Amino acid sequence: MVVESARARTLSHVDPAEVPLQTALDALADPVRRSILRDLATHDDWTRACGTFDLPVKKATASHHFAVLRSAGLIEQRDEGARRLNRLRRPEFDQSFPGLLSATIDRAD
Repeated sequence: MVVESARARTLSHVDPAEVPLQTALDALADPVRRSILRDLATHDDWTRACGTFDLPVKKATASHHFAVLRSAGLIEQRDEGARRLNRLRRPEFDQSFPGLLSATIDRAD
């Protein structure tokens, strides 16, 4: 039997097909969130833990940015021990918003 931690139960993931365009645009508008997405785009799925990103914000603010990305259908997260691992949901997001992710993160700020 697998016992899910209270922390893991707080994770909710949204299907990008159910995300309004404005929510997607708002998530992509922030430079810190774009840097997270750029970083994830260059790594294999599930290899980057939240605490391994070099972000110019405090831990609580970083957590907020990850939550915004998750609620916009851009990332998926899972807990592995004390680490929260991330996956960029590029194929799913591109299906709902073709070209938007590339136009946003594949260019320099």
